[in-house]
Amino acid sequence: MDKNTIIGFALIALVLVGFSYWTRPSEAELAAQRKQDSIAAVMRQKAEKAAQTARMAKQAAAMQKVETDTTALFHQALNGKAENVMLTNDKVELVISTKGATVTTAYIKGYKDNIKGGNTVTLFRPQDQSLNFTLSAKEANISTKDLYFTPSNLTDSTVTLTADAGQGRSLTIDYKLGRNYLLHSQLRANGLSGVFAPNTTTLDVNWKDRCRQQEKGFTFENRYATLTYHNADGGTDYLNEGKEKVDEAIEDPIDWVAFKNQFFSAVMIAKQPFQANALMTSIPQEKGSGYLKEYEAKMKAFFDPSGKTATEFEYYYGPNDFRLLRKVEKESSFGHELEMQRLVYLGWPLFRIINRWFTIYVFDWLSKWFPMGVVLILITLLLKAITYPMVKKSYMSSAKMRVLKPKLDAATAQYNKPEDQMKKQQAMMQEYAKYGVSPLSGCLPMLIQMPIWIAMFNFVPNAIQLRGQSFLWMNDLSTYDPIFEWNKNLWLIGDHLSLTCILFCGAQLIYSWITMQLQKDQMVGQQAEQMKMMQWMMLLMPLMFFFIFNDYSSGLNFYYFISLLFSAIIMFVLRKTTNDEKLLAILEARYKENAANPKKMSGMMARMQAMQEAQQRQLEETRRKQEALRKKREHKD
Repeated sequence: MDKNTIIGFALIALVLVGFSYWTRPSEAELAAQRKQDSIAAVMRQKAEKAAQTARMAKQAAAMQKVETDTTALFHQALNGKAENVMLTNDKVELVISTKGATVTTAYIKGYKDNIKGGNTVTLFRPQDQSLNFTLSAKEANISTKDLYFTPSNLTDSTVTLTADAGQGRSLTIDYKLGRNYLLHSQLRANGLSGVFAPNTTTLDVNWKDRCRQQEKGFTFENRYATLTYHNADGGTDYLNEGKEKVDEAIEDPIDWVAFKNQFFSAVMIAKQPFQANALMTSIPQEKGSGYLKEYEAKMKAFFDPSGKTATEFEYYYGPNDFRLLRKVEKESSFGHELEMQRLVYLGWPLFRIINRWFTIYVFDWLSKWFPMGVVLILITLLLKAITYPMVKKSYMSSAKMRVLKPKLDAATAQYNKPEDQMKKQQAMMQEYAKYGVSPLSGCLPMLIQMPIWIAMFNFVPNAIQLRGQSFLWMNDLSTYDPIFEWNKNLWLIGDHLSLTCILFCGAQLIYSWITMQLQKDQMVGQQAEQMKMMQWMMLLMPLMFFFIFNDYSSGLNFYYFISLLFSAIIMFVLRKTTNDEKLLAILEARYKENAANPKKMSGMMARMQAMQEAQQRQLEETRRKQEALRKKREHKD
């Protein structure tokens, strides 16, 4: 990493930190915004309450009519006692209430509950989740949440729930639990064709869930809790995870919607896509509430009043595991390209490719033999081995520039004036060309390694394999590892200090210092003076990283720590094993060869030389114009 690269990253860091500091609102502005938001929320709640009250009054009147009329549709099904029906396999345990005939509780087996303990994760409970189907009949709407269903054909994996509508008419919902996490359902109207308007082709779906906090780190988990949906034409999208979104209209038809937290999801899949303009809601919850988001999906699904074709849904209640989610598509009976593996975010296209075709395969293979902490170390070593030739090439480029420094000093000695800096740069480039040295080659390893760093930044927080896995002092690689905790949330720091984050920032500091020492020996003239000014900047990057990564998982911080530690060791070893005298002799021989057979500059070096010459000409032209203007003014005076 050369001087310009270091300056570039340092300036970027300064801009980011400075921008975040200067653009943060004042306490008065925050108070005003909170007041405004509070007023808006109250007004919205009043409007929603008024609308809800009107709807409830209308529905209550219709229900009262039905209840008093023993011949009315579903009169018998409006009265009863709610019972629970359980479907279970080795992966999940689902509780279905006979009132409403929907899943009210979902337990995911084989995963530790990090909040309450135990080996079962409670994905949702009746007080947090609800699902209602509304059918628009001629006289009154039919809501499944108001109906009591009678169970039949009950096994560990199947059940048929029937709501009696009288006169041989009924509404049935069949459930069948697969071998893994997929639940198939069919909703069918029997003998009810005359109850609905002739143009009725849809039913309303209203699904709500208060997404429970499952992990220790609320802030970190909340970043990955999103309402996600899949467009019927392909591709997934999601509501902003940090902002409140209420009744956000989705313009295109969708074939599934997921209430997702960091490692687990509840997904509703439609055989025939939900219609366009579905309304989605995601409201972030307060820290300490025990919840991450409040989700709601209002959709219209296919419905055949004649009963010839059932309305079919599939439900996925399970972990966000990339390979497992790919299998769900094969197990689904709908034959759609669901792309549910996109619930595991792997980054933008380039980083996704790295994670999809390299990281996942290597990670899965190594995890069969080693603990997860060791897997992270081995992946780091593998990546270092792959990039070592480029790192060595970069170092040798820096070493060549270092041993040539006396010759560069001599070649540029006459360009010490500030206005001669462009000429000095040109002279340096010419000197490098004579010795066959490219100062740009030092940037290549950084360009290669940066995508890998970013790819791991996306992969590790979403790797459910790390959840609950301990290594050394880290109790859970999927969350932070505090050495100190406190109750109050401090600005930029939070409520804890993460040990792996401190180690990562310390390794960053050591690596930066080693790099600076190596770069210092090759600087010429003003570059050496600028390097002294940059000494304090190497403290800035670790400090910025600390504020960013203190909340992140210990697995990610541990990976970065190991990666930087190995990088520092590699740079140290290369420095100790490089013989400057032999390297200079090789360069001298190359110089003589080039002198005997002069070659033109090519590639990037030639383009840089041309750019510098153009800049020099422009600079001289500007100076000439300024000098002419000065003389003209002096003449007038």
